[in-house]
Amino acid sequence: MAKKRMAGDKLRASLKPNKPRRTPNHPTKSHVVLARDKNGKEKLIRFGQQGVKGAGKNPKSEKDKARRKSYYARHNAQDKKPSILSARYWSHKVKW
Repeated sequence: MAKKRMAGDKLRASLKPNKPRRTPNHPTKSHVVLARDKNGKEKLIRFGQQGVKGAGKNPKSEKDKARRKSYYARHNAQDKKPSILSARYWSHKVKW
């Protein structure tokens, strides 16, 4: 357990707050961010499926429009103010 904590602390030290970074060597997650809210609370968040690209902010094809619609339906996108300390917030911002 101590080794995992040390690895997380090392990663935490190398990240700038609220600046997402790709993680190509992580087995499952595509991005990591050290999220910091306006009260100063910090949380290390890994998000996004490795190898999958989002449809983007302005999808062109019908297939991408359908993917985006399905993604938002699955991830409770009707809530307009997700917490900055959530993976959902960062996934919406970076990948979708």
